[in-house]
Amino acid sequence: MAHLEVKPKKSFPLWLWVLLAVIAIGVIFAIFKGSGNQNSSASVTDSVSTDSLQNGDALATTEPDWNAVDFNSPATQDEDITDKDISVSGNDQYTIYTLGENILFSTDKNEIQASGDAKLKQIASSFKKHFSGGYIGVYGGTDSTGTAGHNKELGAERALIVKDWLVNKGELPADKLSVHTLGETEPVATNATKAGRQQNRNVQIVVFKGAK
Repeated sequence: MAHLEVKPKKSFPLWLWVLLAVIAIGVIFAIFKGSGNQNSSASVTDSVSTDSLQNGDALATTEPDWNAVDFNSPATQDEDITDKDISVSGNDQYTIYTLGENILFSTDKNEIQASGDAKLKQIASSFKKHFSGGYIGVYGGTDSTGTAGHNKELGAERALIVKDWLVNKGELPADKLSVHTLGETEPVATNATKAGRQQNRNVQIVVFKGAK
């Protein structure tokens, strides 16, 4: 009778099992990371939080709907605004004060010039008198030169500087102020001419009526 030799089955080396486990963990981590990034990439809005320039921050439920502001609202008057460089418009819910970028800032500068300082003082004084407790949104607008993304950033930068002025020099409450950017989306004049592009480079300050 022949003798049969039974060889034991070869088992996987321990190092191979460890390698497979590491690969599996890496795949699971990549899946979860991708899912997290997808959730965080919410649609970009034109609102910028008071404390940063990050778009898409949720507004507090007590704040007005900033996306509902109509920048083509009819012209109106504010008895405390005597400066002709400040245009006033709005309706029974909010008032819009518009200033040209060239009025507030010197060419290629990010500091508000002295003449712009005086104009913002008029606006801040009117806010304190007529809109105590109201929410204020500062919007930066640009012409259509450059990319849409770049213009959004430019609008936000200028609006943030004006917001900081209203808080630090205008003595308006920071928790009532928010910064937004229109970029090139709300032109007040044609972008086909130099004069029109200059008008579109502006800052618009919107104040909603609050409790007195």
